[in-house]
Amino acid sequence: MLDIKAVRQDPEAVANALARKGFNFPIADFEALDARRKSADVRAQSLLAERKAASKKIGELVGQGMSIDEAKAEVTTILERIAADIDAATLEAKAVQVELDTLLHAVPNVPDDKVPQGNTEDDNIEVLKWGTPKQFDFSPKDHVDIGEAMGQLDGDSAGKITGSRFTVMSGALARLHRVLAQFMLYEHTVNHGYTELYVPFIVNSESLFGTGQLPKFAEDSFKLEGDQGYYLIPTAEVPVTNIARDRIFDDSELGDEGIKFVAHTPCFRSEAGSYGRDTRGLIRQHQFEKVELVQLVRPEQSEWALEQLTGHAEHILKKLDLPYRKVILCGGDLGFSAALTYDLEVWLPGQQAYREISSCSNFKDYQARRMQARWRNPATGKPELLNTINGSGLAVGRTLVAVLENYQQSDGSVIVPDALRPYMGGLESIR
Repeated sequence: MLDIKAVRQDPEAVANALARKGFNFPIADFEALDARRKSADVRAQSLLAERKAASKKIGELVGQGMSIDEAKAEVTTILERIAADIDAATLEAKAVQVELDTLLHAVPNVPDDKVPQGNTEDDNIEVLKWGTPKQFDFSPKDHVDIGEAMGQLDGDSAGKITGSRFTVMSGALARLHRVLAQFMLYEHTVNHGYTELYVPFIVNSESLFGTGQLPKFAEDSFKLEGDQGYYLIPTAEVPVTNIARDRIFDDSELGDEGIKFVAHTPCFRSEAGSYGRDTRGLIRQHQFEKVELVQLVRPEQSEWALEQLTGHAEHILKKLDLPYRKVILCGGDLGFSAALTYDLEVWLPGQQAYREISSCSNFKDYQARRMQARWRNPATGKPELLNTINGSGLAVGRTLVAVLENYQQSDGSVIVPDALRPYMGGLESIR
């Protein structure tokens, strides 16, 4: 959530910044609500002062010749009227505050100054390319054809069990999928210093609100039936980041580089609005797995932390020798809660295109304000908002897609990357 003080100070600047995201900030609505809230607060404070003065009026009335009983009765009548007016003013202030909060909850984060202008993914700016796409002496297949020819990727059975956008994997292919997550976890915990977490795969609405999925993106999530208000997680970002909700960390807990968490979880997305896109294979599923990286840092560390976290995701691609490119998202392609995002796009020979495999974002204090995730600044002794950063390190299913397509052979087999062979019991290829 945006800092309401910053919005009050210069709503035009906020509106201009949000326009880069394609969001029309309603300045007039905000200012009208804020004025009503201020007016109700001022009226309540005025009535409190009036009540304080009225309570001293008994002696004054007695001094004017009124009996003590008459004076008490008159003051009681005045106090009852004032109390009713205070209740009305307080209720009005609360009601207006709810309207103001509802408005602000629907406002996305302001983009960082580094975010380029643009409306779609075509306007994203390439930062770098790593690796050279392999030249095949045969026509490369996509991952679906490879997996189905092996008899180890089965969309039909998944469709019978559940429906579209689900997959059954078997044999060495299922093992390779599992091994990829284990490999990523090892690299991030042992080599990059992340603490591994096991978290719930079901969260409450407060958690989704904290990271920005609610209220705006309710249709993108799977809500469970019942009165608990539970949802399946769209990503481990939600449960992991919400560990910091309503908490104040000591500065010593943050260490030199902040707090770094990693978690491997299934993810569940309804893919609302994406019908017709990537319906074939593992690219866009209702159920998939990711290894998620989350950092909680001091505000002055967040820019550096985003670069570090993105580098950790890139490290996995380099270890697997998968060509990729890094792009910075333009304003129109930037996520709701993000201030700045790098996408890592892996080369897929079957599509002859780079496709997203990780998004790494700096949310600055936007999520922390919604969650009240804070740290105690030793310089001031006061709690201040943390900055949150997260990204995929990596999306497991899409990494499997990239391995199948980049390591495919003319005979239909797939070479197991060197980095994964120890996890595969020395297996050199899948057939």
